[in-house]
Amino acid sequence: MTLDPELLRRLPKVSLHDHLDGALRPQTIIELAAEIGYRLPAGNADDLGRWFRDASHSGSLVRYLETFDHTIAVMQTPAQLRRVAREFVEDLAADGVVYGEARWAPQQHTTRGLTMAQAVEAVRDGLVDGMEAARARGRRILVRQLLTSMRYLEPTTAVAELVLDYRRDSVAGFDIAGAEAGFPPQRFLPAFRLLKEHNAVYTIHAGEADGLDSIWAAVQLCSANRIGHGVRIADDIGTDDRGRPALGELASYVRDQQIPLEMCPSSNVHTGAVASVADHPIRLLDELGFRVTVNCDNQLMSGTRLSHELWLLSSELGYDLEGLRRLTVNAAQSAFLPYDQRQAMIDDVILPAFAQAVGGRAPSLAGSG
Repeated sequence: MTLDPELLRRLPKVSLHDHLDGALRPQTIIELAAEIGYRLPAGNADDLGRWFRDASHSGSLVRYLETFDHTIAVMQTPAQLRRVAREFVEDLAADGVVYGEARWAPQQHTTRGLTMAQAVEAVRDGLVDGMEAARARGRRILVRQLLTSMRYLEPTTAVAELVLDYRRDSVAGFDIAGAEAGFPPQRFLPAFRLLKEHNAVYTIHAGEADGLDSIWAAVQLCSANRIGHGVRIADDIGTDDRGRPALGELASYVRDQQIPLEMCPSSNVHTGAVASVADHPIRLLDELGFRVTVNCDNQLMSGTRLSHELWLLSSELGYDLEGLRRLTVNAAQSAFLPYDQRQAMIDDVILPAFAQAVGGRAPSLAGSG
């Protein structure tokens, strides 16, 4: 039985893989573009939102990447970044998210004179604004930054150094993103080594647009704490002579070490990583004991929220509340937070709310975080 969307909206959720530049409100894009005279492909919020979705769902990688040109163009000043970050938090909180990580690439936000450090501080201030606004509405939420290096640029340690500079402020960790094919993660080994030397954590996009070699390099050469997407790990799972799942060496390692996989069902369909949500390997991986989590990736481009992703798992893959509780706990356990804070989130927020929902009472948003 498909679960009620309103119930799913009100359950506490944990968001680990959500791009700040992929989550803007269409109306905000229009207003920020008007301030700087930037031309958009549509003139009102409804049409612009539809354009983003159509471009992202077109099957054309060129059109998909074009969408980010428009969002990044209106995220180049402290005021712009602060507003986008504040609204990002408010939208997560309204959807029942109690912990989130906003990933974005400071290198892409310096065209109007900002330094990367100034950009990080602007996003930090916007996250604080959003958390305070949510708290005023009775919704507690914690959102931190993941600073991303774009893998197609010349590798440096500059963004990793920012992670270390701001790790006690608002930065949770590091990420590399962008085209996988031709840009293997080991190009950034100096950055990863620097982070490891200072006991910092990071995730790596792998196994979305490239295959098992990308995941292997992220895990074995770069020692990633988490894997962004990782959907192609299913390529290393076959069947034995009895028709039972048989894991290859890499899949076995990822499962046995409980390396978290940040899976994004709708986005994986839109980028062509999988054919449909019904074909997504998340359920198989979950049943085999992998630590899978569910995420949005780009809320604007996929026209989604985390509660909608959970609804898709219910409607397309048969997930019940117990299964969604397991995925939510997986995400909380995998958050780039100290252990005691993760455990408190699970024990004091997530488990009681799911127990209440199983008992037939919908948890309130005010009491969910």
